[in-house]
Amino acid sequence: MNLFDSSALLCFLQGEHGAAVVEEALEEGGRCSAVNWSETAQKVLGRSGDWELARGLLLSFAVEVEPVLAVDAERAAHLWRRGEGLSLADRVCLATGERLNATIWTADATWGESPRVRQVR
Repeated sequence: MNLFDSSALLCFLQGEHGAAVVEEALEEGGRCSAVNWSETAQKVLGRSGDWELARGLLLSFAVEVEPVLAVDAERAAHLWRRGEGLSLADRVCLATGERLNATIWTADATWGESPRVRQVR
C-alpha cells in the first residue's frame, strides 16, 4: 500500500522533478492522511491554485483520505526530536505509514533514509 505525504502530492500537481515517479505510484492507488490532505489543499490554495481541480485529479487516482487515529497522534508525538525539522504533518504521515505498513512517498529530503520511505527526487 502507498501512503502519500503532501510534498509528494504537490510535486506531482506542480510538475516538479520527481512528478513522474509520484504518478507511477499514484497509478497503484493509495492513501493520504487527513492532515497531509489538508496541508496539500492549503498549499494549493495558498498559491491561488484551483483546489477543486487538484482534488479531482488526485481522487481520479483512487487516493483515499485516511483518518488520523489517536494511536497515530501519539506515535507522531514520540517521533518528535528537537531540531530535526519534521513538521507535525510529517510525523503524522510517518506514524500513519507505520500503522498501515505502507510505503510512504515524500519529496521532503529532511526525512532521511528509511526502508519504508521512498524519496521521489
